[in-house]
Amino acid sequence: MKPDIFDRSALLRHRKRHRPKALFLHERACDQIKERLAEVNRAFKRRAIVTGHPEFWSNAMPEAEIFADSEVLELDVAQYDLVIHAMALHAANDPVGQLIQCRRALVPDGLFLAVSFGGQTLAELRSVFATAEAEVSGGLSPRIAPLGDLRDLGALLQRAGFALPVADLDSLTVSYADFWSLLRELRDMGESNALAGRSRKFAPRRLFDRAAEIYTQHYTADDRLLASFEMIYLTGWAPSADQQQPLRPGSAQTRLATALNASEVSAGEPVEAAVRKNSDTPD
Repeated sequence: MKPDIFDRSALLRHRKRHRPKALFLHERACDQIKERLAEVNRAFKRRAIVTGHPEFWSNAMPEAEIFADSEVLELDVAQYDLVIHAMALHAANDPVGQLIQCRRALVPDGLFLAVSFGGQTLAELRSVFATAEAEVSGGLSPRIAPLGDLRDLGALLQRAGFALPVADLDSLTVSYADFWSLLRELRDMGESNALAGRSRKFAPRRLFDRAAEIYTQHYTADDRLLASFEMIYLTGWAPSADQQQPLRPGSAQTRLATALNASEVSAGEPVEAAVRKNSDTPD
């Protein structure tokens, strides 16, 4: 068995200390989820939300059943026509397992939506801590959780067996008065360091002072510190026989070159000849 990436007990402690006013990213994610649902021409009768922040999501979507993002989800098999994994996938030790369990909970042709932090989230803070710690202690300690990028998370949908998978992202930059304000807000979000491999020793004050200096030098605008957040949205459907199916390879009735009004180039043809042929083709 692979070792856990996250210390679940620490993660749950951090979440309990969150402040509702700091969940502005959850508000943004919820608005996006509602917009996407409005574009789907379907009335969902039984909805489930998997999240680490049940109070927020139960208030935002009271018609849904709320489930903790435990490693074994308490979702009944084939009971829901909509399952939402809300702002918790980035803290899962087994994200593929989470998606597989969500798919199993869906009825055929049921919809799955997920929103999670993406790889560019807190890129500045990750870089700053790495530099400061190398200077102060001569080594590195895990401080910012590893996060998947758009391609990585999109591939999880296929691995979990979803049909018609789609992944897209939403990026935003948030400004803070100073380095300490950023750290306080992360704590208030419930997103403090919960990595299993984190150092259990108290970090020296000079590490944070040096990190603050580096951050101020490199990532400021109008005397405010900038922090990047990336939200990745995943959409997939539980397989069903009456869904759209991709055409079989070789079944196309029109050649791609004809559709693009371009000259067809044979495999192995020299690049110069291909360019010359295309330049001689009339518009």
